[in-house]
Amino acid sequence: MKLTNTFVKDVRELIVSARATVARGVDLVQVHTNFEIGRRIVEQEQKGKGRAAYGKEVLAALAERLTAEFGKGFSASNLANMRSFFLHYQDRGPIFQTATGKLPGTKKLQSATAKSSPAERSQKGIDQPAKSR
Repeated sequence: MKLTNTFVKDVRELIVSARATVARGVDLVQVHTNFEIGRRIVEQEQKGKGRAAYGKEVLAALAERLTAEFGKGFSASNLANMRSFFLHYQDRGPIFQTATGKLPGTKKLQSATAKSSPAERSQKGIDQPAKSR
């Protein structure tokens, strides 16, 4: 069977766009997780006795436990960076992801979704647009 270059290109663009969207979503979750870890470290330190050494003890003990369970990525220096990240951005507004409709390559996906019947979208787990009142 011979496939047209346009067909293969369109399918390829959908896959590339979906992968990029997933990567951005994962990045956003990681940013939120690091921010929350930093917040909780600061809160734990504030329960301490005001000693600077207490903060280092918290980081070292947490790093040891998290690294034992989850592996790399939770060293004392990484946890200190998460703490700094929270302290630097704690007064800013919430972190939002870019609207999917503004991402490159999603117009075709949205167009294909819009052409599906409500039953097909429901079967595929695609949310229905909210009905206006």
